[in-house]
Amino acid sequence: MSIAENIKPAMQQSAKTKDLVLGLGKTGLSVARYLTRNDIDAIYVDTRDEPPGVEELCTINPTAEIFLGEISEKVLKGISRIIASPGITDSHPFLAAAHSNGIEVISDIQLFVAEADAPLVAVTGSNGKSTVTTLLNLMCDSAGKSSLAGANLGVPALDLLIKDKPDFYILELSSFQLKRTQDLPVMVAVLLNISSDHLDWHTTEQEYRKAKYHIFSGAESAVFNRGDADAVAHFPRDIRSLSFGLDEPDGDGYGLRNDAGDVFLSYGSKSLLSVTDLNVVGIHNQANCLAALAAGHLMNLDLSSMLAVLSEFSGLPHRMQIVGRYRGVLFINDSKATNVAAAIASISSIQGRVVLIAGGQGKGGDFDHLAKSTSEYLRAVVLIGEDAPALESAFNGLIPIKRASGLAEAVNFAVKLSKTGDTVLLAPACASYDQYEGYQERGDHFTREVEALLS
Repeated sequence: MSIAENIKPAMQQSAKTKDLVLGLGKTGLSVARYLTRNDIDAIYVDTRDEPPGVEELCTINPTAEIFLGEISEKVLKGISRIIASPGITDSHPFLAAAHSNGIEVISDIQLFVAEADAPLVAVTGSNGKSTVTTLLNLMCDSAGKSSLAGANLGVPALDLLIKDKPDFYILELSSFQLKRTQDLPVMVAVLLNISSDHLDWHTTEQEYRKAKYHIFSGAESAVFNRGDADAVAHFPRDIRSLSFGLDEPDGDGYGLRNDAGDVFLSYGSKSLLSVTDLNVVGIHNQANCLAALAAGHLMNLDLSSMLAVLSEFSGLPHRMQIVGRYRGVLFINDSKATNVAAAIASISSIQGRVVLIAGGQGKGGDFDHLAKSTSEYLRAVVLIGEDAPALESAFNGLIPIKRASGLAEAVNFAVKLSKTGDTVLLAPACASYDQYEGYQERGDHFTREVEALLS
């Protein structure tokens, strides 16, 4: 059957009870593989007229019914449940119609937890979850335990089920996935931090927080940030828990403590590793390391193996990634700083003045808070993308501002504005989708522009 034969008019209705997969991105295709493996009948819907992934879907399931473009509610006839891709909001008219018709809307994670038969470790937070998920995966390997990591990071969760059963599944979970997952029986739940983010998806910050707190709902044990009073108030008291924070730990917790003039990652009163022996940049990465240690503790991983990983780990691409130095100015790619809190953490972790490159799609972020929190660290700001005007309004009168047409021009402006000893930092505080396929493509572009200076 040709692709054209698979694609149905969006007005056509389903003939019998079946699942509906909404969105043909990476997650949607992983759902298609799962459903096909399990002989579960489904139709596939995408609101775009020409979405990527259609050809791959037809390879996965040559007889799949595919509906593209503007969707009629008639497609919902005979649908038992919708498995929605994370980026599609509940306010979308199609999902709103599904809810009003009593049709269950779930995530791919709901399917995953029903089948996974190894202990689950779940990691969420506004910032740092990819780093902590990666650290835990490396710590398992160092300690002689097998693990598979994925979900919001890297491999979609359902594709992990194709591989041999590990000792642990380690899942990075977004607020979108958590909100649409009813059952979450995890061995260890890790909540790193919560800051205002994704308010273009969630209606309020409290709704966003509620989705994040759902990670504790079925947990056997929990790791939480004791610096977030609201989070402390929401984690369950009847399960084993460990806290982490950037203060000195009190008793059964992880934190930082001064010892003989040095600062150490510590467990209670025990110093574990000097922060000077870490191979990552910034105090926010120290917090990530502490959270990973706490989670590994609850997973019963060997402490010496975990510390060995922390002394070697150099960070993930696009997360405070050092690109190079040009005429005495350091260039750092933190394209993954897609919200205000992440950008503030990155800027405040740098020694010396910063020329900031920021902008993109703001997702409802508080740019006034960004400007007031960081202007003392900044020499100048160079703005790009869709929400550059809003950022300019926030920074106006605080520091010098330049508007650039794109990253190539932004890097050139940043070079002219910087002085010896400064850092040029790409920490956009915004999503990238106005100009790029994702933060990775944006970070790669920045890296190429800087490397061109160095050549």
